[in-house]
Amino acid sequence: MSALPMRFLPDRILRQQAKKIGKIPPNLKKYTDDMIETMHAEQGVGLAANQVGSLQKVAVIQLPEWEEALVLINPEIIRREGEREVEEGCLSIPGYRGMVKRSEKVRARALDLNGKVIRIKAEGLLAQALEHETDHLNGILYIDRLVSRDKLWKVTYTPEGEAEYHQADESISEEASSDESSGSRPTEAINERD
Repeated sequence: MSALPMRFLPDRILRQQAKKIGKIPPNLKKYTDDMIETMHAEQGVGLAANQVGSLQKVAVIQLPEWEEALVLINPEIIRREGEREVEEGCLSIPGYRGMVKRSEKVRARALDLNGKVIRIKAEGLLAQALEHETDHLNGILYIDRLVSRDKLWKVTYTPEGEAEYHQADESISEEASSDESSGSRPTEAINERD
């Protein structure tokens, strides 16, 4: 296994819709193993293929308490229940966190690496991760779902490793909310790396 190069906003691939996989190619197991390795290296709980440069409809998720990652091929959310505000970040937008609206519970469907249908009932962090990763595969980023433009923060860390939140640059938060007002997507919203 080897880590794959991450893609960061404003990379255009993050705004493209992934293509459904028909017949599962034999090399997909190695590719998803590399995705899992990349997710671990970046300390994430999920990763979508377009975040590492592929437009295949594939995502991996591994919650902190799980021993193995879940590989999802052609994942889709088929039912949502309730609504809640949660803090969220993204490996492709490092150094920022924001408050977004997510479902309390979701039902999802996908294929595994053997082509078998997986049905998932989820709540909490798993529901959030499923929505976040399926959004990625549809070209949607969490900044498109911000509760409001002032609910995006730049995160820095103290020498002790504690997170400190600072209001995001005004132009960044304006870009993040421009989707609602102008119909455009915030592709240039955050273009710096920490």
